[in-house]
Amino acid sequence: MRILLLSRNPRLYSTRRQAKAFRERGHQVDIVDPLHCDLLIDRHRHVVLHKGEPLEGYALVVPRISTNITEYGLAVVHQFEIQGVPILNGSLAISRARDKLRCLQILSKRGLDIPKSMMMRHPRSLAASIALMEGPPVILKLLQGTQGVGVMLAESTKSAESVLDTLWGLGQNLLVQKFVAESRGKDIRAFVVGDEVVAAMRRRAANDGEFRSNLHRGGTGEPIRRLPKAYRKAASRAAKILGLHVAGVDMLEGSDGPLLMEVNASPGLEGIEGTTGVDVAGKIADFAGRFATKAITGRGARIRARRRKLMARRAR
Repeated sequence: MRILLLSRNPRLYSTRRQAKAFRERGHQVDIVDPLHCDLLIDRHRHVVLHKGEPLEGYALVVPRISTNITEYGLAVVHQFEIQGVPILNGSLAISRARDKLRCLQILSKRGLDIPKSMMMRHPRSLAASIALMEGPPVILKLLQGTQGVGVMLAESTKSAESVLDTLWGLGQNLLVQKFVAESRGKDIRAFVVGDEVVAAMRRRAANDGEFRSNLHRGGTGEPIRRLPKAYRKAASRAAKILGLHVAGVDMLEGSDGPLLMEVNASPGLEGIEGTTGVDVAGKIADFAGRFATKAITGRGARIRARRRKLMARRAR
């Protein structure tokens, strides 16, 4: 099976591990930087070119689209979708997860618990919004932030106003979220493949003064050998609702159970594999093989059905 892995850097841990897992299972893997892809769009013709040659003949495309190239990366993914190539995480699913506000809107509408959140663009709304968040303190989040970047703790209404005024002036939109004190600088990352949580870890902030638990911010991780059912169910449902086949789901441990923070459509493998010892790349490769085979079989069945209908019409 030929697999195309879209990644900006073939030397990244996650890219290397995923390519290795596919190759160990007998698949041919090509790694291509999506920014080096050109898109030809014509009537009834949509081609992805790399170094002037069409990227064709792939049974599966596995996108690892970094946040700094989301728009162009998703255009490349969608071009393959138009061609009918199976995609492990589709463009619509990735875009839903990337926008923190849209993600929370979708998940909360489907009954999943999230930290109380608000979005506004006028300073006059701030004091009332913070009161609704039962703060201060409150959490301020950029809609497109990742790995803890763009996440701030405002200890007072005045400090929140200062941050918001600055970022609004730069054209940025932010979420104001309730500070969940009981989480005490820790959260849970559950790694979902298909409809199953294959690995989970609890991340803790680097020190008492830091509320962000991301490993990239110096946080530490500990494996969760048996994630409670409520958390497993919330993580798998969140991925399914967004349409993601592979996802890193981040949850706070609230007093009444899991609170969905965000869903990562291109989750890193180094932290989760290093912490839990689980071969997550292998789990993804096994699922991807089944996913591509099912997609190809279904496409073949649809083509045969259309041919039968055409022949029946001609016979009349």
